[in-house]
Amino acid sequence: MGLSADDAGHMAQALRLAERGLYTTDPNPRVGCVLTRDGAVVGEGFHERAGAAHAEVHALAAAGPRARGSTAYLTLEPCSHHGRTPPCADALVAAGVARVVAAMEDPNPRVRGQGLARLRTAGIAVETGLMAAEAAALNPGFVQRMAGARPFVRMKIAASLDGRTALASGASQWITGEAARADVQHWRARSSAIVTGIGTVRADDPSLTVRRFDTGRPPLRVVLDGTLAMSPGARMLSLPGATLVVCRVAAAAARAALQAAGAEVLEQPGAGPVDLSELLRELARREANEVLVEAGAGLSGAFIAAGLVDEMVLFLAPHFLGHEARALAQLPGLSHMGQRGEWDLADVRQVGADLRLILRPRPR
Repeated sequence: MGLSADDAGHMAQALRLAERGLYTTDPNPRVGCVLTRDGAVVGEGFHERAGAAHAEVHALAAAGPRARGSTAYLTLEPCSHHGRTPPCADALVAAGVARVVAAMEDPNPRVRGQGLARLRTAGIAVETGLMAAEAAALNPGFVQRMAGARPFVRMKIAASLDGRTALASGASQWITGEAARADVQHWRARSSAIVTGIGTVRADDPSLTVRRFDTGRPPLRVVLDGTLAMSPGARMLSLPGATLVVCRVAAAAARAALQAAGAEVLEQPGAGPVDLSELLRELARREANEVLVEAGAGLSGAFIAAGLVDEMVLFLAPHFLGHEARALAQLPGLSHMGQRGEWDLADVRQVGADLRLILRPRPR
């Protein structure tokens, strides 16, 4: 029957509902649902927490008998398998929904296309593709993990106007203002894991916790520590949430001390720095969708050079720290301008006194 302006309006509302689960659905996707009948909204819902009812179930419960003959607007194809909850495709069929408009197919191989096929088999009219890009943008980590077997990697950097992240002494508190530091909590809250390096742990003893937002589950803290030099007295080990320390060489005494302090130690046998691609595969196996890298110049540069950063959140503070201060990232030198790694600006805005740039690598 084709898509209308009303369809677009209802899907936009479903997307707004889905966004309400931004910090709480991990490792599940953020999903919203709107039910309408005769042009009026009769039910709404969104997926609130992993293991809890899905968006369709909430919307159907709100609609009650008015769901029969309705149109369902979904930001993601309804599930067709038994997980922690029954299949939502079956619930829509049982409720007598007449039409389903889904923004996108579910990238999960266990679902992809099967939920929509079940609806069509039951005689429900199905249309897809409305605001698909917006729906995918709500779940970049889930989509990428299902399609590419690795999480979506976002890097956060705070720097001065001359691209410096700390004084030569290592002092960095604070490069940016309070508003920018509060904004960082939003990026942490939506992440499954926060990755840093042993250099940052030694210099700053960070907590890597989420403040200001209720996520229901703290992000996994991941410390890359090739020789397992992390102190069992590190502040993060005394805080709620799990810490994973990834190393190349694990002396028995150091491993035992960190484990006694509450850390999990994961050894990557081999020489050289921790293998970042293997790290991301491991985090995907642990159902991490979005990974936030908050690290020093060495580790940040390694992620960038390896082409593993999908998005950068760069805060620029309106001051200079001088050429002797520490650089934003350690990267190989270039012999000509054509070797530059180019990035596209996705968003620019002022946050307090600072400037926040969101950048994505430009495909070569």
